[in-house]
Amino acid sequence: MRIVAELPHPECKISIFAMNQKFIIKFEQGILEQTFKLAETDVLDGVNGVFELLDEAFIDQVLEIFNSMRKSFLDAYNRYE
Repeated sequence: MRIVAELPHPECKISIFAMNQKFIIKFEQGILEQTFKLAETDVLDGVNGVFELLDEAFIDQVLEIFNSMRKSFLDAYNRYE
């Protein structure tokens, strides 16, 4: 797996990898991460096509999911104590 691009964002780290004819898009925020995979043939213009896919609306949804993930984890952790 090799990193082919990073997309700057103030609220999370966004990395794009290439492996086995797939693009892997990884979002990281603290201890949490979300990963999406798509075939290179599913996007036009290579990694530039992936950048087009990662529009503001999609990234906003990813950030909402991070909030939900964090709440779920903290709820479980508090039950553990």
